[in-house]
Amino acid sequence: MNEDKPATQHQDHSHHEHHHDHDHSHLDETALRVRALETLLLDKGYVDADALDKLIENCETKIGPRNGAQVIARAWMDTSFRQWLLDDATAAIASMGFSGRQGEHMVVLENTDEVHNMVVCTLCSCYPWPVLGLPPSWYKSAPYRSRAVSEPQQVLAEFGVSLPEGQQIHVWDSTAEVRYLVLPQRPAATESLDERQLAQLVTRDSMIGTGLPLSPDQVDLNDSPEHAS
Repeated sequence: MNEDKPATQHQDHSHHEHHHDHDHSHLDETALRVRALETLLLDKGYVDADALDKLIENCETKIGPRNGAQVIARAWMDTSFRQWLLDDATAAIASMGFSGRQGEHMVVLENTDEVHNMVVCTLCSCYPWPVLGLPPSWYKSAPYRSRAVSEPQQVLAEFGVSLPEGQQIHVWDSTAEVRYLVLPQRPAATESLDERQLAQLVTRDSMIGTGLPLSPDQVDLNDSPEHAS
């Protein structure tokens, strides 16, 4: 696929309820297997519990969606950084200390009043680890990989996203050569917020394009920032 062209584009004129089961709290079959394997390795002494905890902490605090949220918040606050991000996302993101495997070639897609961007990997699960962490299970699922391209407006509706009439949806196909990050539109009534507070409004799904940022009244901006999800 040509890296400079979206996979497809549609218009979303509808509003539906959110039925997409992508944020469930129960353990699926894969998670249960991982838990069983973890227990076995710990019991046999093949894995050190402290080392495992450190690895998990690393994933949660150093390569998770909070990194991407910081990038987005800075772009909302700093117009020169925003332009750098759009011109050379890899370098701009690396300047904040977020780089590495699966983030070697980054492209940032800016949402506007006219265009809403959405990211998929139709072949496997290519995903920008340095800014979003590990991909959610729904991102890797066959239904999402196929339906995001063929019927993106329906998929967005299942995520609870209703776009303004006439706003086009551009679907971008990640590859081994390029990873995409969506720059969502800054929510209204946020002019008084600082960069840390703005980062609390950025969700993982809003950086994939399957969600929108939170509004200030949905977040306790006095709390310490949580892991974007």
